[in-house]
Amino acid sequence: MLYLISFFASFLTAFLALFLLVKITSYFKIKSRKNKRHIHAIQVSRLGGVAIILAFVIGILVNPYLVLENQHLAIILSSGIILIIGLADDFWKLDWKTQLFFQVAIAILIFILGIQIEYITNPWGGMFFLKTGRWLLPSLLLGIIWIVTLMNAMNWLDGLDGLAGGIILIGSFIIFALSLKPEVDQPPLAIIAVSLMGAILAFLFFNFYPAKIMAGTSGSMFMGFILAVLAIFAGAKIATTLLVLILPLLDAFWVLLERFYRGTSLVNPDQRHLHYKLLKLGYSPRQIAFFFYGLTILMGWSALQLSTREKLKILLGVAFILVMTIIIVTNLLEKKSKKNNF
Repeated sequence: MLYLISFFASFLTAFLALFLLVKITSYFKIKSRKNKRHIHAIQVSRLGGVAIILAFVIGILVNPYLVLENQHLAIILSSGIILIIGLADDFWKLDWKTQLFFQVAIAILIFILGIQIEYITNPWGGMFFLKTGRWLLPSLLLGIIWIVTLMNAMNWLDGLDGLAGGIILIGSFIIFALSLKPEVDQPPLAIIAVSLMGAILAFLFFNFYPAKIMAGTSGSMFMGFILAVLAIFAGAKIATTLLVLILPLLDAFWVLLERFYRGTSLVNPDQRHLHYKLLKLGYSPRQIAFFFYGLTILMGWSALQLSTREKLKILLGVAFILVMTIIIVTNLLEKKSKKNNF
Protein backbone atom coordinates (compact mmCIF):
# COMPACT_ATOMS: atom_id res chain seq x y z
CA MET A 1 0.00 0.00 0.00
CA LEU A 2 2.91 2.34 0.72
CA TYR A 3 3.77 2.50 -2.97
CA LEU A 4 0.49 1.49 -4.64
CA ILE A 5 -1.20 4.65 -3.37
CA SER A 6 1.17 6.92 -5.26
CA PHE A 7 1.40 4.67 -8.31
CA PHE A 8 -2.35 4.42 -8.92
CA ALA A 9 -3.00 8.05 -7.99
CA SER A 10 -0.46 9.28 -10.57
CA PHE A 11 -1.47 6.68 -13.18
CA LEU A 12 -5.21 7.40 -12.99
CA THR A 13 -4.70 11.17 -12.87
CA ALA A 14 -2.38 11.11 -15.88
CA PHE A 15 -4.63 8.74 -17.86
CA LEU A 16 -7.73 10.88 -17.29
CA ALA A 17 -5.87 14.15 -17.95
CA LEU A 18 -4.27 12.81 -21.14
CA PHE A 19 -7.61 11.49 -22.41
CA LEU A 20 -9.20 14.90 -21.85
CA LEU A 21 -6.26 16.77 -23.38
CA VAL A 22 -6.38 14.64 -26.53
CA LYS A 23 -10.14 15.23 -26.88
CA ILE A 24 -10.02 18.95 -26.05
CA THR A 25 -7.06 19.81 -28.28
CA SER A 26 -8.65 17.88 -31.15
CA TYR A 27 -12.11 19.40 -30.71
CA PHE A 28 -10.92 22.99 -30.36
CA LYS A 29 -8.02 22.47 -32.80
CA ILE A 30 -5.49 23.78 -30.28
CA LYS A 31 -2.15 23.64 -32.07
CA SER A 32 1.28 23.81 -30.51
CA ARG A 33 4.17 25.00 -32.68
CA LYS A 34 5.71 22.46 -35.03
CA ASN A 35 9.26 21.29 -34.34
CA LYS A 36 11.75 20.22 -37.02
CA ARG A 37 12.75 17.23 -34.91
CA HIS A 38 9.29 15.64 -34.98
CA ILE A 39 8.28 13.33 -37.80
CA HIS A 40 4.47 13.28 -37.59
CA ALA A 41 2.59 13.78 -40.83
CA ILE A 42 -0.11 15.64 -38.92
CA GLN A 43 0.47 18.00 -36.03
CA VAL A 44 0.20 16.24 -32.67
CA SER A 45 -0.50 18.09 -29.43
CA ARG A 46 2.59 18.81 -27.31
CA LEU A 47 0.65 19.17 -24.04
CA GLY A 48 1.42 15.75 -22.58
CA GLY A 49 3.79 17.31 -20.06
CA VAL A 50 0.85 19.02 -18.36
CA ALA A 51 -0.68 15.66 -17.46
CA ILE A 52 2.65 14.05 -16.53
CA ILE A 53 3.70 16.80 -14.12
CA LEU A 54 0.22 17.18 -12.59
CA ALA A 55 -0.10 13.44 -12.02
CA PHE A 56 3.40 13.14 -10.58
CA VAL A 57 2.78 15.92 -8.04
CA ILE A 58 -0.58 14.42 -7.03
CA GLY A 59 1.06 11.02 -6.60
CA ILE A 60 3.44 12.56 -4.07
CA LEU A 61 0.89 14.71 -2.24
CA VAL A 62 -1.76 12.01 -1.67
CA ASN A 63 0.62 9.55 -0.02
CA PRO A 64 0.08 9.78 3.77
CA TYR A 65 3.31 7.91 4.44
CA LEU A 66 5.48 10.61 2.87
CA VAL A 67 6.34 13.50 5.19
CA LEU A 68 6.98 16.52 2.99
CA GLU A 69 10.36 18.16 3.62
CA ASN A 70 12.29 20.93 1.87
CA GLN A 71 13.66 18.52 -0.71
CA HIS A 72 10.18 17.34 -1.71
CA LEU A 73 8.90 20.91 -1.90
CA ALA A 74 11.92 21.79 -4.06
CA ILE A 75 10.98 19.03 -6.51
CA ILE A 76 7.33 20.17 -6.65
CA LEU A 77 8.25 23.84 -7.06
CA SER A 78 10.81 23.09 -9.76
CA SER A 79 8.30 20.90 -11.58
CA GLY A 80 5.89 23.84 -11.67
CA ILE A 81 8.58 26.12 -13.11
CA ILE A 82 9.45 23.54 -15.77
CA LEU A 83 5.76 23.29 -16.69
CA ILE A 84 5.46 27.05 -17.23
CA ILE A 85 8.72 27.42 -19.16
CA GLY A 86 8.05 24.30 -21.19
CA LEU A 87 4.55 25.42 -22.19
CA ALA A 88 5.93 28.79 -23.25
CA ASP A 89 8.39 27.00 -25.54
CA ASP A 90 5.72 24.60 -26.83
CA PHE A 91 3.58 27.49 -28.05
CA TRP A 92 5.98 30.36 -28.77
CA LYS A 93 9.52 28.90 -28.85
CA LEU A 94 11.95 30.26 -26.31
CA ASP A 95 15.53 30.81 -27.44
CA TRP A 96 18.18 28.45 -26.08
CA LYS A 97 19.70 31.12 -23.80
CA THR A 98 16.38 31.62 -21.99
CA GLN A 99 15.88 27.89 -21.59
CA LEU A 100 19.43 27.41 -20.31
CA PHE A 101 19.00 30.28 -17.83
CA PHE A 102 15.94 28.66 -16.28
CA GLN A 103 17.52 25.21 -16.28
CA VAL A 104 20.53 26.52 -14.35
CA ALA A 105 18.24 28.50 -12.02
CA ILE A 106 16.25 25.32 -11.25
CA ALA A 107 19.46 23.39 -10.53
CA ILE A 108 20.60 26.15 -8.14
CA LEU A 109 17.17 26.18 -6.44
CA ILE A 110 17.37 22.44 -5.95
CA PHE A 111 20.83 22.81 -4.43
CA ILE A 112 19.77 25.60 -2.04
CA LEU A 113 16.81 23.57 -0.80
CA GLY A 114 19.00 20.63 0.11
CA ILE A 115 19.24 18.21 -2.84
CA GLN A 116 23.01 18.12 -3.29
CA ILE A 117 25.68 15.75 -4.52
CA GLU A 118 27.21 14.84 -1.19
CA TYR A 119 29.94 12.49 -2.37
CA ILE A 120 31.42 10.68 -5.34
CA THR A 121 32.29 7.02 -4.88
CA ASN A 122 35.87 6.13 -5.77
CA PRO A 123 35.79 2.96 -7.94
CA TRP A 124 39.03 1.85 -6.26
CA GLY A 125 37.74 2.37 -2.74
CA GLY A 126 36.57 5.19 -0.50
CA MET A 127 34.61 8.35 -1.28
CA PHE A 128 35.21 11.98 -2.19
CA PHE A 129 32.99 14.14 0.02
CA LEU A 130 31.81 17.34 -1.67
CA LYS A 131 29.28 18.92 0.65
CA THR A 132 31.50 20.68 3.14
CA GLY A 133 33.88 23.64 3.15
CA ARG A 134 35.77 24.33 -0.05
CA TRP A 135 34.06 21.37 -1.75
CA LEU A 136 30.64 23.03 -1.64
CA LEU A 137 31.16 24.89 -4.93
CA PRO A 138 32.22 21.74 -6.86
CA SER A 139 29.07 20.05 -5.53
CA LEU A 140 26.96 22.92 -6.89
CA LEU A 141 28.72 22.94 -10.28
CA LEU A 142 28.44 19.17 -10.68
CA GLY A 143 24.76 19.37 -9.76
CA ILE A 144 24.12 22.07 -12.37
CA ILE A 145 25.98 20.14 -15.09
CA TRP A 146 24.20 16.90 -14.19
CA ILE A 147 20.67 18.34 -14.11
CA VAL A 148 21.05 20.55 -17.19
CA THR A 149 22.62 17.68 -19.19
CA LEU A 150 19.80 15.24 -18.44
CA MET A 151 17.08 17.84 -19.07
CA ASN A 152 18.45 18.56 -22.54
CA ALA A 153 19.33 14.96 -23.39
CA MET A 154 15.75 13.81 -22.76
CA ASN A 155 14.36 16.84 -24.56
CA TRP A 156 16.40 15.93 -27.65
CA LEU A 157 15.37 12.27 -27.37
CA ASP A 158 11.67 13.15 -27.51
CA GLY A 159 11.46 13.13 -31.30
CA LEU A 160 10.17 9.60 -31.82
CA ASP A 161 6.94 8.22 -30.36
CA GLY A 162 7.37 6.44 -27.05
CA LEU A 163 11.14 6.79 -26.93
CA ALA A 164 11.79 9.24 -24.09
CA GLY A 165 8.83 8.03 -22.03
CA GLY A 166 9.82 4.38 -22.25
CA ILE A 167 13.41 5.04 -21.22
CA ILE A 168 12.32 7.21 -18.29
CA LEU A 169 9.84 4.51 -17.19
CA ILE A 170 12.65 1.95 -17.13
CA GLY A 171 15.01 4.39 -15.40
CA SER A 172 12.47 5.27 -12.70
CA PHE A 173 11.81 1.56 -12.09
CA ILE A 174 15.55 0.93 -11.65
CA ILE A 175 15.76 3.78 -9.11
CA PHE A 176 12.65 2.37 -7.37
CA ALA A 177 14.18 -1.12 -7.19
CA LEU A 178 17.50 0.29 -5.99
CA SER A 179 15.82 2.28 -3.22
CA LEU A 180 14.22 -0.92 -1.88
CA LYS A 181 17.51 -2.82 -1.59
CA PRO A 182 18.40 -3.46 2.10
CA GLU A 183 21.70 -1.56 1.86
CA VAL A 184 19.88 1.50 0.50
CA ASP A 185 16.41 1.33 2.16
CA GLN A 186 14.96 4.74 1.17
CA PRO A 187 11.12 4.57 1.12
CA PRO A 188 10.69 8.33 0.39
CA LEU A 189 12.82 7.95 -2.73
CA ALA A 190 10.79 4.89 -3.75
CA ILE A 191 7.53 6.84 -3.40
CA ILE A 192 8.81 9.61 -5.68
CA ALA A 193 10.07 7.06 -8.23
CA VAL A 194 6.80 5.12 -8.24
CA SER A 195 4.81 8.34 -8.68
CA LEU A 196 6.87 9.03 -11.79
CA MET A 197 6.34 5.47 -13.01
CA GLY A 198 2.55 5.77 -12.78
CA ALA A 199 2.45 9.04 -14.70
CA ILE A 200 4.83 7.84 -17.45
CA LEU A 201 3.08 4.49 -17.87
CA ALA A 202 -0.23 6.27 -18.48
CA PHE A 203 1.52 8.65 -20.88
CA LEU A 204 2.86 5.75 -22.95
CA PHE A 205 -0.69 4.52 -23.61
CA PHE A 206 -1.17 7.75 -25.58
CA ASN A 207 2.39 8.34 -26.78
CA PHE A 208 3.51 4.96 -28.13
CA TYR A 209 3.53 4.81 -31.93
CA PRO A 210 1.35 6.17 -33.42
CA ALA A 211 1.24 8.93 -30.80
CA LYS A 212 -1.95 10.80 -29.96
CA ILE A 213 -0.06 13.30 -27.82
CA MET A 214 3.59 14.22 -27.13
CA ALA A 215 5.35 15.24 -23.94
CA GLY A 216 6.43 18.57 -25.41
CA THR A 217 9.24 20.64 -23.95
CA SER A 218 7.60 20.71 -20.52
CA GLY A 219 7.24 16.94 -20.33
CA SER A 220 10.59 15.95 -21.83
CA MET A 221 12.59 18.44 -19.73
CA PHE A 222 10.66 17.35 -16.64
CA MET A 223 11.46 13.69 -17.30
CA GLY A 224 15.17 14.47 -17.56
CA PHE A 225 15.03 16.73 -14.52
CA ILE A 226 13.25 14.30 -12.23
CA LEU A 227 15.51 11.38 -13.08
CA ALA A 228 18.55 13.60 -12.49
CA VAL A 229 17.17 14.61 -9.09
CA LEU A 230 16.28 11.02 -8.16
CA ALA A 231 19.89 10.09 -8.87
CA ILE A 232 21.21 12.54 -6.25
CA PHE A 233 18.27 12.58 -3.82
CA ALA A 234 19.22 11.10 -0.43
CA GLY A 235 22.57 9.79 -1.62
CA ALA A 236 24.34 9.87 -4.96
CA LYS A 237 23.23 7.26 -7.50
CA ILE A 238 24.73 9.02 -10.49
CA ALA A 239 26.76 6.00 -11.65
CA THR A 240 23.58 3.90 -11.81
CA THR A 241 21.70 6.56 -13.77
CA LEU A 242 24.66 7.09 -16.13
CA LEU A 243 24.62 3.39 -16.94
CA VAL A 244 20.84 3.35 -17.48
CA LEU A 245 20.90 6.45 -19.71
CA ILE A 246 24.17 5.75 -21.51
CA LEU A 247 22.49 5.56 -24.95
CA PRO A 248 20.60 8.91 -24.94
CA LEU A 249 23.48 10.70 -23.19
CA LEU A 250 26.12 9.39 -25.57
CA ASP A 251 23.88 10.15 -28.53
CA ALA A 252 23.41 13.74 -27.32
CA PHE A 253 27.16 14.33 -26.98
CA TRP A 254 27.84 12.69 -30.34
CA VAL A 255 25.31 14.97 -32.04
CA LEU A 256 27.02 18.02 -30.50
CA LEU A 257 30.38 16.82 -31.82
CA GLU A 258 28.89 16.16 -35.26
CA ARG A 259 27.28 19.61 -35.39
CA PHE A 260 30.58 21.20 -34.37
CA TYR A 261 32.47 19.21 -37.03
CA ARG A 262 29.93 20.14 -39.71
CA GLY A 263 30.01 23.80 -38.67
CA THR A 264 26.28 23.97 -37.92
CA SER A 265 24.51 25.42 -34.88
CA LEU A 266 25.02 23.43 -31.69
CA VAL A 267 21.53 24.24 -30.41
CA ASN A 268 19.18 24.30 -33.43
CA PRO A 269 17.04 21.13 -33.70
CA ASP A 270 17.87 18.70 -36.50
CA GLN A 271 17.67 14.99 -37.28
CA ARG A 272 21.26 13.90 -36.56
CA HIS A 273 20.26 11.73 -33.59
CA LEU A 274 20.66 7.96 -33.77
CA HIS A 275 16.91 7.26 -33.79
CA TYR A 276 16.43 9.49 -36.85
CA LYS A 277 19.33 7.81 -38.64
CA LEU A 278 17.87 4.37 -37.94
CA LEU A 279 14.50 5.61 -39.17
CA LYS A 280 16.06 6.78 -42.45
CA LEU A 281 17.72 3.37 -42.83
CA GLY A 282 14.27 1.79 -42.88
CA TYR A 283 13.67 0.70 -39.30
CA SER A 284 10.18 1.36 -37.93
CA PRO A 285 9.51 3.65 -34.93
CA ARG A 286 8.50 0.61 -32.88
CA GLN A 287 11.64 -1.33 -33.77
CA ILE A 288 13.80 1.65 -32.80
CA ALA A 289 11.91 2.14 -29.54
CA PHE A 290 12.28 -1.54 -28.59
CA PHE A 291 16.01 -1.41 -29.40
CA PHE A 292 16.43 1.54 -27.04
CA TYR A 293 14.24 -0.14 -24.40
CA GLY A 294 16.16 -3.40 -24.60
CA LEU A 295 19.56 -1.77 -24.13
CA THR A 296 18.22 0.39 -21.29
CA ILE A 297 16.77 -2.64 -19.49
CA LEU A 298 20.06 -4.51 -19.88
CA MET A 299 22.02 -1.57 -18.50
CA GLY A 300 19.53 -1.11 -15.68
CA TRP A 301 19.75 -4.76 -14.68
CA SER A 302 23.55 -4.49 -14.70
CA ALA A 303 23.40 -1.36 -12.54
CA LEU A 304 21.44 -3.23 -9.87
CA GLN A 305 23.89 -6.14 -9.79
CA LEU A 306 27.32 -4.54 -10.10
CA SER A 307 29.73 -2.69 -7.83
CA THR A 308 30.88 0.85 -8.67
CA ARG A 309 34.14 -0.41 -10.24
CA GLU A 310 32.25 -2.96 -12.33
CA LYS A 311 29.77 -0.29 -13.42
CA LEU A 312 32.67 1.85 -14.64
CA LYS A 313 34.08 -1.02 -16.70
CA ILE A 314 30.68 -1.81 -18.24
CA LEU A 315 30.07 1.90 -18.88
CA LEU A 316 33.34 2.29 -20.80
CA GLY A 317 32.81 -0.93 -22.74
CA VAL A 318 29.24 -0.13 -23.74
CA ALA A 319 30.20 3.46 -24.61
CA PHE A 320 32.86 2.15 -27.01
CA ILE A 321 30.40 -0.26 -28.65
CA LEU A 322 27.75 2.45 -29.02
CA VAL A 323 30.22 4.91 -30.55
CA MET A 324 31.20 2.28 -33.11
CA THR A 325 27.51 1.57 -33.77
CA ILE A 326 26.78 5.27 -34.34
CA ILE A 327 29.75 5.55 -36.72
CA ILE A 328 28.62 2.50 -38.70
CA VAL A 329 25.00 3.73 -38.89
CA THR A 330 26.18 7.19 -39.99
CA ASN A 331 28.38 5.71 -42.74
CA LEU A 332 25.55 3.45 -43.95
CA LEU A 333 23.23 6.44 -44.11
CA GLU A 334 25.77 8.49 -46.08
CA LYS A 335 26.25 5.63 -48.57
CA LYS A 336 22.49 5.29 -48.94
CA SER A 337 22.14 9.03 -49.53
CA LYS A 338 24.89 9.02 -52.19
CA LYS A 339 23.32 6.01 -53.91
CA ASN A 340 19.93 7.70 -54.05
CA ASN A 341 21.46 10.84 -55.57
CA PHE A 342 22.79 8.93 -58.60
